Amino acid sequence: MLTQGVVLEVFRDAIFTMLKLSAPLLIISIAIGLIISIFQAATQIHEQTLTFVPKIVCITFLLLMTGSWMLSVLTDLFHRLFDLMVAL
Repeated sequence: MLTQGVVLEVFRDAIFTMLKLSAPLLIISIAIGLIISIFQAATQIHEQTLTFVPKIVCITFLLLMTGSWMLSVLTDLFHRLFDLMVAL
């Protein structure tokens, strides 16, 4: 039976999984942006497009390195959801 507690547990698992998967990408993006903005402030180069290329390269590299882990975390979430659906 689908109770309020089960629904809240599913939402909690989904939100926790989303945060766990997006945190490394966001942290790297923020760190690269901070480093480049400090560099821009020190050299007084205020080019808006200067931050995009390093961010794209670092995030692509991070996705290549952690993609299999992200896929396994999502697969585990979907297995739990499907097991819950079967139990209902």
